[in-house]
Amino acid sequence: MLNIAVIAIVFALVFVGELPDKTAVAGLVLGTRFPWRWVFVGIAAAFATHVIIAVSAGSLLTLLPHRAVESVVAVLFLLGAVLIWREGLEDEEEEVEAEVDEVPATAGFWKVASIGYAVIFIAEWGDLTQILTANLAAKYHSPLSVGIGAVLGLWAVGLLAILGGKTLLKFLPILWITRVAAVVMTGLGIYSMVNVIRG
Repeated sequence: MLNIAVIAIVFALVFVGELPDKTAVAGLVLGTRFPWRWVFVGIAAAFATHVIIAVSAGSLLTLLPHRAVESVVAVLFLLGAVLIWREGLEDEEEEVEAEVDEVPATAGFWKVASIGYAVIFIAEWGDLTQILTANLAAKYHSPLSVGIGAVLGLWAVGLLAILGGKTLLKFLPILWITRVAAVVMTGLGIYSMVNVIRG
């Protein structure tokens, strides 16, 4: 059963968590060199694949006792806060540009979409938003709602990066985005820890 509130919460958290990520940079770089629709098809498919994997992993966590799930969720939220704080300190655009430079400018739809898929699929393994999605699937016991919220959040960031990432970064520095996301993740981690202590 769909839960609109869970979809909205997951969308917001995943959106904020993905903004400072390498995958947003990849979308930005690919979007400046190839037709945006081609790039988005590949990126969207890779994001959907990772959400399915993350939701499945999170659903397995629900088999643990409630206190154990809350403990794992708390630790992963706090770990996510540390990872996202560090993301703001890294300059990943040059690394992504080097990967994209190997693709000829005359590449067709399938080549561009497959490059978009491959870059995102590889970059998202063990990524903050993948961990966050698994956590939220375990926390809310609503895999479909979490999956929809996560996919929409990731797609929104991908599309934003492809269509206007450079313009956005002029007004909203990546360092601010990462700091806000890290604070939100820390708050969620503390909230989950309090739930563990209260039982």
